[in-house]
Amino acid sequence: MDNEKAIEVLNSLVVINNDRIEGYERAYKETDEADLKTLFSKMSSTSQKCKSELIAEVRKLGGEPEEGTTTSGKFYRIWMDVKAALTGKDRKAILSSCEFGEDFAVKTYQEALEHAGEISPELHNMISNQYSAIKADHDAVKSLRDALKV
Repeated sequence: MDNEKAIEVLNSLVVINNDRIEGYERAYKETDEADLKTLFSKMSSTSQKCKSELIAEVRKLGGEPEEGTTTSGKFYRIWMDVKAALTGKDRKAILSSCEFGEDFAVKTYQEALEHAGEISPELHNMISNQYSAIKADHDAVKSLRDALKV
């Protein structure tokens, strides 16, 4: 296992979880709907848990955990702000914005799992378990959004 590559992979996931945490905190503020507030709080908690696990592993490997967000995450949050302002906090628009961010998170986890040869089986298993949780969140948002297409 290459520690530098493993740290890089883990830190890419720390960053995407930072994006999700900020994005869902923003989404929580953008809606007045109790069910969405509950969903967004849960999703932020999922990322807090993932982030904590990832940071612990980065430190075990002798690395420094990333603290920022991605450029695309910043654009996602800005786009969500603009979209919410233009749509008057429309439920479908907020869910569509969230799904956009979730697509990116799922893709980042899929890319991390492609580095199986560069990370330990234990790390691969942890990332795979986190991917399942992130994918479930993605699917929940997509399902809620799709239900509004009636």
